[in-house]
Amino acid sequence: MGRKRKGVPIHGWLNINKPLGMTSSQVVGAVRRITGAEKAGHGGTLDPLASGVLPIALGEATKTVSYVMDGRKTYGFRVRWGAATTTDDREGPVVETSELRPDTAAIEALLPDFTGEIDQVPPAFSAIKVDGERAYDLARDGEEVQLASRRVKVERLSLAGQPDADCADFEVECGKGTYVRSLGRDMGRRLGCLGHIEILTRLRVGRFTLENAISLDSLEALAQSAPPNAAPQQWMGPHLLPVETALDDIPALLLSETEAHRLRHGQTVPLLRKADRARIDGLEQVGSDGIAFAMTGTTPVAIVLLEGGQLHPVRVLNL
Repeated sequence: MGRKRKGVPIHGWLNINKPLGMTSSQVVGAVRRITGAEKAGHGGTLDPLASGVLPIALGEATKTVSYVMDGRKTYGFRVRWGAATTTDDREGPVVETSELRPDTAAIEALLPDFTGEIDQVPPAFSAIKVDGERAYDLARDGEEVQLASRRVKVERLSLAGQPDADCADFEVECGKGTYVRSLGRDMGRRLGCLGHIEILTRLRVGRFTLENAISLDSLEALAQSAPPNAAPQQWMGPHLLPVETALDDIPALLLSETEAHRLRHGQTVPLLRKADRARIDGLEQVGSDGIAFAMTGTTPVAIVLLEGGQLHPVRVLNL
């Protein structure tokens, strides 16, 4: 029999402002230590070099992590021109230099080429698996890593400022799988001056924004100032966001208690009556893939799939 997980059952999301120097996994560990949560996970890796929005799922919210990871993200980043590094950021050693520096006109003229659907080769130091091993492990061992180009989507890319001739600040809104380090590297090469990421901040992930994020220090301070024996849900207050926060981009479907009972027990729910037509029509208009978020009253029940006139439970939420 498996060992029982220790901790407090807490369900929801924390929008953490990740500090520099920590891995995403270390942040998850810190949140579990501070809150005492029995289960936690993060909604999209940030490198130690990066700071900003890191959504942390607690309890049943971990079943919705993929919807956060698939969502649109916004980053602010600074590119330092004149040097290419092994890691495509300031952490790695310099492997090539250039004396050229781009002017504002050259940078702005380049931006449309990196907007829309573009092909991008991920950094060698990335978590992509190559023959079963992480690319960054192979790269650290000195092996040459050849990663295939992939198609990613950049919704928006803008020049936000130029602190000096050596640097430029940008803001990008992009989809799943986009590497900002690759973006900085490729822009530098196209401009003929080389470049790497010096500063990287995630500003938004879906509904999670930097303005509403809480630091680990502030979370710890809340825990330490909480009354004795206070439940974490009490002292976290509005910082503990509902499980459904991650499901903002998929349609909601209201169920009866009887229908919810069936889903909670892994059974399908038929929606074949005329009275069900309005619910199905609304679902089909919003979500063409048939995926919906089922609720009864204000309580989340399950992520479901509408197929063949029936609702099939995809992930049941035990709340």
